[in-house]
Amino acid sequence: QVQLVESGGGLVQPGGSLRLSCAVSGRIFSIYAMGWYCQALGKQRELVSRITRGGSTNYADSVKGRFTISRNNAKNTVYLQMNSLKPEDTAVYYCNVDLQVGLVDTRTEYWGQGTQVTVSS
Repeated sequence: QVQLVESGGGLVQPGGSLRLSCAVSGRIFSIYAMGWYCQALGKQRELVSRITRGGSTNYADSVKGRFTISRNNAKNTVYLQMNSLKPEDTAVYYCNVDLQVGLVDTRTEYWGQGTQVTVSS
């Protein structure tokens, strides 16, 4: 069984920073891409950022230059450093990982439970 545990969300003032973490545990053979999605109230879930096992990254245009994704493969953990936060960044942030639980198993996507980020004065 695979578990994704997110942490780091909260309430922050505009211009502030937060760092999200997502630790993956359980039966894991290999983790491929890891990423973060967000879902604001009344909107669809959308990609924020994604990072491959080799470290290649991509970002939504709205967060480029403000957010940085990174990962620690030894700890099976992905991070999202969020700087210069804006009220429009307010959303539930979900961790997403593409992994293989065994050598002969297919790759499967898993989701975290979500962590609330609220940017407000």
